[in-house]
Amino acid sequence: MKKSIFAILLAFTLASCTELLKVLETANTLSGITEGEAANGLKQALEFGVNNGTSFLGKTDGFLKNAAYKILMPQEVQNAVDKIKSNPLSNALAGPYLDKVETAMNRGAENAMAEAKPIFVNAIKSMTITDAINIVKGGDGAATDYLKRVTSAQLKEKFTPVIKKSLDGVNINEPWTKVSSAYNMVMGKSVQTDLNDYVTDRAMTGLFKQINEEEDKIRANPAARATDLLKKVFGYADQYK
Repeated sequence: MKKSIFAILLAFTLASCTELLKVLETANTLSGITEGEAANGLKQALEFGVNNGTSFLGKTDGFLKNAAYKILMPQEVQNAVDKIKSNPLSNALAGPYLDKVETAMNRGAENAMAEAKPIFVNAIKSMTITDAINIVKGGDGAATDYLKRVTSAQLKEKFTPVIKKSLDGVNINEPWTKVSSAYNMVMGKSVQTDLNDYVTDRAMTGLFKQINEEEDKIRANPAARATDLLKKVFGYADQYK
């Protein structure tokens, strides 16, 4: 249900891009709405969408029980799972811990989503009128690309300690050590993946994927207009349909 709501909100966010572009490009010369109001309307709608998107992924099982976003075992370990399970010694060592590692990784990603909200909101509020026009002109993925460009460094900085704390909180070291040892047993080499970096990267990838997928679901007509500014901006855009 929340995913559907987020799809509607973010689709509404970027709905009727052609019409909104006309508003952005001509608002300073037409009566009824200013260029600033048009740009602020886009910002406000983006903020609604981002808040709902991070809330969706940040809830319990937002990653773990979502096939599209679930963080799986690092690829090098995935490639060895069958060998681990088929070997009685390695399976006895790691078998009970494989699911525990996956659960811990996904809980870490879910916990990190709360850190994304203020970073995104700040990026949106800092957006210039030119940025807003370029997003509308840019077509599919333009808003995601903008947010990725201006927030990735901050997101990684904020996500890393939150995910590390979450992984430590569920005692990831023991199960990960068991899995790593079993991998060494069947593959004859050590696991190279830094689990904290891996989960941080997967969490960021999932977040931007969610934003991008919903951005692509552009609707011709806004489904909701929650504030007076949004009603004014998108109501004005309706004139160009």
